[in-house]
Amino acid sequence: QVQLVESGGGSVQAGGSLRLSCIVSGNTYLPNCMVWFRQAPGNEREWVARIYNDIGGVGTTYTADSVKGRFTISQDSAKRAVYLQMNSLKPEDTALYYCAVARACYNVASAYRYWGQGTQVTVSS
Repeated sequence: QVQLVESGGGSVQAGGSLRLSCIVSGNTYLPNCMVWFRQAPGNEREWVARIYNDIGGVGTTYTADSVKGRFTISQDSAKRAVYLQMNSLKPEDTALYYCAVARACYNVASAYRYWGQGTQVTVSS
C-alpha cells in the first residue's frame, strides 16, 4: 500500500510564497511520475506540476501554464519526496493541493490511484 502525506499549506497574502511537501511511503512502489493537483471549491481537480523520472533516473518537470514561472516542482529521491515551491501567489491559487503518484504521467486526476489527503492553500488579496 502506498501512502502520501502532504504538508506546508497555509494562509498567505498575495505575492507571498509557500513550499509544499509530499512524502511517499509504503512497500516498494517506486513512482516514475509525481504530480501536484489542486482543487478549488466548485472546480474540477486540475494538475499543476509534475515530474517524470525516466529509466535512468533523470527527472523532467512540467508545469501548467497557469502557474508557469511562479511554481517549481522538485524532488528528493532519497527521501521519496516531492516539493512544490509556490512564489508570487495569487488569490486564484487558493485551493486544496494534492500530490499523486503513478508509473506514468497523466493530466487527468481520474488516472491516479494514489493520493494524499491534501493541504489547504489560501491566498488573500
